Amino acid sequence: MNKLLILIVLLGLSSCSNRGIYENLRIQQRNDCLKEPPARYDECVERADKSYEEYRREREEALEEPSNGS
Repeated sequence: MNKLLILIVLLGLSSCSNRGIYENLRIQQRNDCLKEPPARYDECVERADKSYEEYRREREEALEEPSNGS
């Protein structure tokens, strides 16, 4: 119940900015990790814990790389 309340508050406070959308997706990914078997839970949470800044930096680097075959 407490997690649901936190999720609702975070969804209500976040704007429709890229960061807000990303943070909401992270929350959903972490919730989905609870459905994973214990052996895969830590790996799942690690994937979901990437900060927005890290995500943005990696995205910008990927966009700057020349595409193969073009």
